Amino acid sequence: MTNGNDRISIQVGLSGYSFKIQADTKISESGWMSSDRIFTTPELQKRYSRVDISVFTPKFALVPAQFHCPEASRQMLEEVVNLDEADVVEYVAVPEQGAVLVYSNSIGATMPKVMSESVLMADGSKARPLPEMFYMLQDMTAIQDYNRIMASYMDGVLYLLIAQGKTLLLANSYQAPDFTTAEYFIFMTLKKLQLNPEVSSIYFRTSLEADQEISLYRYFRNVEQI
Repeated sequence: MTNGNDRISIQVGLSGYSFKIQADTKISESGWMSSDRIFTTPELQKRYSRVDISVFTPKFALVPAQFHCPEASRQMLEEVVNLDEADVVEYVAVPEQGAVLVYSNSIGATMPKVMSESVLMADGSKARPLPEMFYMLQDMTAIQDYNRIMASYMDGVLYLLIAQGKTLLLANSYQAPDFTTAEYFIFMTLKKLQLNPEVSSIYFRTSLEADQEISLYRYFRNVEQI
């Protein structure tokens, strides 16, 4: 049953998944869980007013809406990422940026599909799994800072989104086998864009370990997990 105002947000990667449930003013989080617990987790057997399924896929490209041709989506994505022959390419509009996010959720895992079929909305419909970058772009609109820096780090990949005022400066992913490498890419990008971390906050959509958060605090004005 749903109370009419509950929402579940699920993040899915190669190594497992996590979820956050918001019901009125109450928020509960699961922490990172292994894939073998999908069918035994009671929260995943319920229906919700809203279901968001985020997939950690580095296979994406943000294309200005006026340049996007649906029939050429695969070709456009192949220009910036390596696609396997079996990769399914899709796209979703990001009207806030006047853009289209072209992507492939084919990350070598069946969890996105299983989540979509297991966790249903109140009317029985299935949620569409979308890339982590899509939800980062959505969440960024709620940040009031002039320098808006958002990141996620999962399965050895850093997802980085940077905007200044109303201008989107970067939406990219980087192969980072450890968090030190992820930090390197963050600071390298900020330097290239001439942004000062000492007067900026960074927002993470993935959980941070204590030492990772402390390390970031050495450079940023503030570190937030959302």
